[in-house]
Amino acid sequence: MSFLGYSAPDSQSEKEWESKFRDGISPKNIRDNMQRLTARPHHVGSPYDKDNAEWILGRFKEWGYDAHIESFEVLFPTPKQRLLELLEPTRFTAQLHEPALAIDPTSKQTEEQLPTYNAYSVDGDVTGPLIYVNFGNREDYEQLDRMGISVKGAIVIARYGGGWRGVKPKVAAEHGAVGCIIYSDPKEDGYHEGDDYPDGGWRPRFGVQRGSVMDTDYPGDPLTPGVGATSDAKRLEVKDAKTITKIPVLPISYSDAGPLLAALKGRVAPEGWRGGLPIPYHIGPGPAKVHLKVESNWDLQPIYDVIAILHGSNDQQWVLRGNHHDAWVNGAEDPISGQAALLEEARMLGELHHQGWTPKRTIVYCAWDGEEPGLLGSVEWVETHINELKQRAVAYINSDSNSRGFLYPGGTQDLQTFVSGVARDVEDPETKMSVFERSHLHAIAAAKDTEERKDLRKRNDLIVHALGDGSDYTAFQDFAGVSSLNLGFGGEDDGTQYHSVYDDFYWYTHFVDTDFAYGHALAQMSGSAVMRLADAEIIPLDYAPQAEAIGKYEGELEKMLKDKQEESTERNLELQEGVFRAINDPRRPTVPPPVEAVPPYMNFAPMKNAIEALKKSSDRYSKALSIWQAAGTPRESKQKIEVLNQDLLKVSRLFLNENGLPERPWFKNQVYAPGAYTGYGAKPIAAVREYMDEKRWRDADAQVPQVAQVIQNAATGVDKCADDLEALIAAKR
Repeated sequence: MSFLGYSAPDSQSEKEWESKFRDGISPKNIRDNMQRLTARPHHVGSPYDKDNAEWILGRFKEWGYDAHIESFEVLFPTPKQRLLELLEPTRFTAQLHEPALAIDPTSKQTEEQLPTYNAYSVDGDVTGPLIYVNFGNREDYEQLDRMGISVKGAIVIARYGGGWRGVKPKVAAEHGAVGCIIYSDPKEDGYHEGDDYPDGGWRPRFGVQRGSVMDTDYPGDPLTPGVGATSDAKRLEVKDAKTITKIPVLPISYSDAGPLLAALKGRVAPEGWRGGLPIPYHIGPGPAKVHLKVESNWDLQPIYDVIAILHGSNDQQWVLRGNHHDAWVNGAEDPISGQAALLEEARMLGELHHQGWTPKRTIVYCAWDGEEPGLLGSVEWVETHINELKQRAVAYINSDSNSRGFLYPGGTQDLQTFVSGVARDVEDPETKMSVFERSHLHAIAAAKDTEERKDLRKRNDLIVHALGDGSDYTAFQDFAGVSSLNLGFGGEDDGTQYHSVYDDFYWYTHFVDTDFAYGHALAQMSGSAVMRLADAEIIPLDYAPQAEAIGKYEGELEKMLKDKQEESTERNLELQEGVFRAINDPRRPTVPPPVEAVPPYMNFAPMKNAIEALKKSSDRYSKALSIWQAAGTPRESKQKIEVLNQDLLKVSRLFLNENGLPERPWFKNQVYAPGAYTGYGAKPIAAVREYMDEKRWRDADAQVPQVAQVIQNAATGVDKCADDLEALIAAKR
């Protein structure tokens, strides 16, 4: 059977080279890479961050790559002063510290470690009553409103989880809070899940999750939004940067959070709000009163992107592969579990090149810096090279953290058929079945209902899920319109030390991928994907799964509208009937919800028509590709194939609108984007969906024709590719 985009003879040659590649991947090399890169803390601006970049550069050059470091100056705040104290009803001062453990060697590198903090928190010195807000999402504040509890003038405490950390201070500020504390509750990643560290792999009582709280409306350097942070870039003043929080924020451990939460009285939190601490969870306000002070050094720091090029016979088409190398501290799982595997796959591709293999397309390996603070290295590089990428980028393959379990592919579904084919040729190390089969069967086991399981059993591909804003694929997919994949294994975690001082080599090698079997699988999977993309005669894209996915996204919008109409109608009827008055408990009173206008009908017809056109053009292209693969291409048609490949390059860019999303112009892609209030979570067709979330129905309806137009543009682009391919087939006959 031929690979997607390959004739039969080329498929056989590719299989042989890929087999050599996979056989050469060494788990020991991946382990050695991790041990070296995690030996010291390597956050942005640290000496070991630069040292790691230079070491990675040296390895790429040693393996025969044309490699260099591309550096940018970016805003990266670090802690100057942090204080959190309970003033009433008793006194308590938070430790704000993760202690060294005798058993864990690198946890003792205290002089080099970044303290526990949230980057891009505004400076502030505030005092106020404490209020517990669960996960601190918008729906939590709706519940608080029903309870008659206002956070105006208060400091809120939210637990990690339930959404991206940066949403918590954003929503708190919108409701009038003056400060925000975020703590790790043991229910999410502590002893509620298993033995805590060092006895087990789960977060200990004093473990803290660092992390950026930068508003994701403009990823990248806050002072140069939308343009590369090069030496001639015009920079904003720090006070004018739009992505810095409006209120001070500080992360703490559940050891520090316990006394604060125990001091709260007032209403007992709803059942779904209660965590794993051995206390009754009260909401407040009162009698707890806290003082929070946060002050940072607002410095520019250099970041070091390592760019390594393996030149192909066609230097005008690029296959890009990336993983970041910076971390909050030592960063074994995040990100070195992915970076260590990337280096091993790059080494082996260099070895194949030395043996005589030359890819048809140029391969560009990218070791990004500054991902943790806000995708700084990848965003600045993409913004700087945007014109080249739009002309040359075939696809971008990303990885980040990697552990044990199942493959979870995310990205644009034009690569769904392709990545499923690669997964069939990589062995899962625990079951010895293919990665494809194990992940496919896992999806069936995890399905939410019979209908979903029935659908999955009919499929011969893995579902590629839409990506939000969680790693370095963001700039490629959402800003540059490059077909993208994010690859990694997980689902069998024996703990997490996410963004903690304990995410280090000792912890990872005792509790995660202890023998680097899944690092080995990731290198095999990602490297095979890079090779197959680089060597394909026709770029291996299949638009039928993408058309199917976009159709589902549109269907979700229609269902959302119908559900909201039914919900509003029912709620208004219950208000008229006095239901809320009848069920109100006078000892725990709640305010009835307000009367809401029933959402008007929206006209989805333009989008439905465009999606139907995309489905037809995609089916036509898929059919032609299947015929071509069976027939092959005469030598004299090679020039026509290049015309086809150039047209294929353009299709993913057609999903862009250069004006961007409403109120978020950096995000150009009209199908794929994160939500403004989800961060890492995807919000497909965000231009419409976000306005629907905010109940701005007329604004949502006005976006439908614009989204429909880009989908229609993509359909026209796919039709042009089908024309090219059908002409090739006709020439063969």
